[in-house]
Amino acid sequence: MANIKSAKKRILVNETKAARNKAIRSKVKTACKKVEAAVTAADKAAAQTALVAAISEIDKACTKGVYHKNTASRKVSRLSKAVNAMA
Repeated sequence: MANIKSAKKRILVNETKAARNKAIRSKVKTACKKVEAAVTAADKAAAQTALVAAISEIDKACTKGVYHKNTASRKVSRLSKAVNAMA
């Protein structure tokens, strides 16, 4: 355990940020799973609405710095490709 006050503060701040990042990543994963579930169920309308929600969550995560912009772009691309392949 750290003895210096600033080091103790850094530990607390890092724990807070890690928890926030974990929550955001979890939201993105849940949104992606909803899109994939709609695609496997062959429900085009549900897949479209879930895709819009997932893209929103991914963009928020990218803006917050949880995901790199290329990672976010790749996730959006793969989800969009899966939904568009349903047609």
